[in-house]
Amino acid sequence: MAGFVVIEGIDGCGKSSVARALAERIGRRAFLTREPTNSWIGRAVHVGDKRSISPYTDALLFMADRAQHTEEIAKLVKKGKLVVCDRYYHSTIAYQAACLEKVFRGDAFKWLLEANLKISRRPDLTVLLVIPPELGLARVKGRSSLSRFEKLGFLKKVSKNYLKLARVDRSIVKVDGTRALDVVVDEVYGLVKERKL
Repeated sequence: MAGFVVIEGIDGCGKSSVARALAERIGRRAFLTREPTNSWIGRAVHVGDKRSISPYTDALLFMADRAQHTEEIAKLVKKGKLVVCDRYYHSTIAYQAACLEKVFRGDAFKWLLEANLKISRRPDLTVLLVIPPELGLARVKGRSSLSRFEKLGFLKKVSKNYLKLARVDRSIVKVDGTRALDVVVDEVYGLVKERKL
C-alpha cells in the first residue's frame, strides 16, 4: 500500500540509519527522502545553517522547503509509493521553537505547530526515536563537523520539545533509540506492517 512514514528525533538518535534501513527492507515500492531537501530551497536552508541569520528567517526557510516537498510527497503517494522521510515538520517545531524561545513574543511552539500543520501532510506513521541528549551528542562527536544545533544544552531543549509534541499528537509513536540498529529497525518495520502500509 501507499503511504507516508516519518522518522524523527534529535541529532545522533539514528533516524537517518533507521530511515535508510527501513526503505531497504520495504523494497522497490519505498521512496526515501529527507529534509532539508536537495532542492534550491533546501540548499538555501543549508546556506543559512552556515551563516548568522534571523531565527525567523531560519524557521521560514525550513517551512518553504517543506511546502514544496509536501507537494512532491503527495505525487509519490498517489503513484503508489510508500514514502519514508528522514525528518519532517516535527523537526522544525522541536528545533526552531528552541531557537526562537528568546526572541518570540508569545508561544513559539504553538505558532510553529499551527503554521506547519497548514502546509504539511499528515504522516500515516511518525516514529520518534527517543534517546538521552548526552548519548546523541556522543554519537555525533566523530563527525567531521558539527552543526550549530549539536550542543548539549540546545539538544536538551529540542528533546523536551519532541516529547511535548508527542503528548500533543497521539499519532506519534515513541521508540527507544538507544538499542542496536537492527532491533530498532525491526520495531519500526513492525509498526509499518501493523498499519498495513
